[in-house]
Amino acid sequence: MTVIGIIGAGEVGSQIARAAIASGYDVVIANSRGPETLQDLVDELGPSARAAIAADAAAAGEVAVVAVPLKVVNDMPARELAGKIVLDTNNYMVWRDGHIPVIDSGAKTVHELRQEQLPHSKVVKAFTHIQAPRITTAGKAAGTPGRLALSASSDFPEAVELVTRLYDQFGFDTVDNSPLSESWRSGPGQPAWIAHEHQTRADLVAHLARAQRPIVR
Repeated sequence: MTVIGIIGAGEVGSQIARAAIASGYDVVIANSRGPETLQDLVDELGPSARAAIAADAAAAGEVAVVAVPLKVVNDMPARELAGKIVLDTNNYMVWRDGHIPVIDSGAKTVHELRQEQLPHSKVVKAFTHIQAPRITTAGKAAGTPGRLALSASSDFPEAVELVTRLYDQFGFDTVDNSPLSESWRSGPGQPAWIAHEHQTRADLVAHLARAQRPIVR
């Protein structure tokens, strides 16, 4: 893997782009307003980055990052993402997204819905319980005492394996919290979310186990 396509150039998408370039990757990044609005970011990122529309970023990446909220009606380029591992950084926020009954009831997680919308991709929940600036500042070399851990959830082991390699390159340990039906355990308000600044792998394992299924009213 040498090229990462990133859909979403907000805080999370931009920070993943910075970390990826620092780790030797090229990135193609898109937002909802058009490539011309990303010139300042691309200038900052340097020659390893270019801006594109979402479909072109998806097509260019050997792996893709979706750093935008899920819509009830899919707005991601499913055809261009087909056959690829897709890192979904989204968290379900009712105040922003509105109520989605199938999530509120606990019947589905937001990431299961993303997988349904991208049926020919391999979706993995990643980078969801870390503040965006810490993606580039909190990483430590493997084996460093107190190294932070992040979770990954997917229905595809190869997707978790890829995220594990990427986390390690960015300076984090991994806890596999698969499948996607269990991805709620690292969601907003859960112990893993609240303690995100200081949790090692052992801490994260314990926090995921303590999670309680939310009931949204």
